[in-house]
Amino acid sequence: MSNILFENLFLSVGIDVGADFSWMSIALPNQTFVGKPFKLLHSDLNSLSLAVSKIKEAEELYSLESRIFLESTGIYHYPLFCYLRDKGFNCSVINPIITKNSTNINIRKVHNDRFDSRKAALVGLKPDLKVSLMPSDLALDLRNLSREYYDLMDNRSAYVNKLQGELRMVFPQFLKIFSKITTNTSLTLLEKYTSPKAFLNASKEEIIACIKTTARFGLAYATSKYNAIIQAANNAMSFGYSLSSNFKRIRLYIRFIRNYDSEVSSILSEMYELVSANESTDFVKQIHLIESYKGAGFLSAVCLMGEIGDFSAFRSPQQLFAYFGLDPAVKQSGKFEGTKISMSKRGSRIARRVLHTIALTSISKSRNGSAQNPVLRDYYLKKCQSKPKMVALGAVMHKVCNIVFAILRDEKDLLSSLHKNIKRIT
Repeated sequence: MSNILFENLFLSVGIDVGADFSWMSIALPNQTFVGKPFKLLHSDLNSLSLAVSKIKEAEELYSLESRIFLESTGIYHYPLFCYLRDKGFNCSVINPIITKNSTNINIRKVHNDRFDSRKAALVGLKPDLKVSLMPSDLALDLRNLSREYYDLMDNRSAYVNKLQGELRMVFPQFLKIFSKITTNTSLTLLEKYTSPKAFLNASKEEIIACIKTTARFGLAYATSKYNAIIQAANNAMSFGYSLSSNFKRIRLYIRFIRNYDSEVSSILSEMYELVSANESTDFVKQIHLIESYKGAGFLSAVCLMGEIGDFSAFRSPQQLFAYFGLDPAVKQSGKFEGTKISMSKRGSRIARRVLHTIALTSISKSRNGSAQNPVLRDYYLKKCQSKPKMVALGAVMHKVCNIVFAILRDEKDLLSSLHKNIKRIT
């Protein structure tokens, strides 16, 4: 096979990426393999250099350029991708769903890393293969920060639920006093007094002063809250069951919530700094374009663009739907037609979460009773006449995705895009 020239073809290098090591296979255009799969140790530079040498030897032997295809693994493929790219190779990232659903190269049911690297190499030979674009460093930074933000918020919510559970046991009446149990005034009072008995033993002036300091309202507000707290504390003495461990856990949960609030605030500050430092880039301009939509704030815009990465990869709203996992999962075979159609949810969980929030805001009413987005609210109410509410909300998410696509495609703010694409949202 040596010295055979394959015109207009290439060597396909498939890499099955792992956390500490990867397996590499090299396929010729006729779908035969060059040698056996090779194991790359990520912690060993000699192993990485040897892999580079093997690829270059195959290029020289067959007079072909190589293209390297790595399966997307969340985070583990990035260092290897950058290493091989810096060595001058043409590198691409492929969705693991593509390799998983590709035709099996063996009649036996085989699944291991060596076999998967060969499978990736054969998939790379397909002329219609769709590869993923590597997002910019700025997009990756903002994506990582936004995902960490939501992870922290989810953990924070877990401790808020635990705090409410403890209060329902030892001090249930306190939950109704403040609009949220996590307001600064509420947490400060619980940190300082914790038990109903402690509130009853404290002086009126001391509690009122604490409320005024943290809530920054007037004396009337502080006095009103004090009276409500004392009434709740007296009721808790009759209805409430507590142990010393309950109060320790309350203080512990409050401490965790405070720490999460601090970390969340720090992440938001980093996001603002990154965006401010890169105002001249197209990526940040796209963030501001999404912000022009009334239901999308700074955080939503940053999260969506972080998940999108490079908008130039999308040619139609349907591609964006599929990328976000909003496309329908259709089940049909022969005469069978599946009646229960739901979202595929194969895409970004964070993006769907943001779109869900934007859709809820769009169909809601403002304080004066007017609709935040009259067009989308009317569309939602019309859908609710024949569909369940969650199905109708999913349809609104599609419309929001349409609007986001139109804004980014036209590179104009919301009003300009609506005039040009009014049929897409009505």
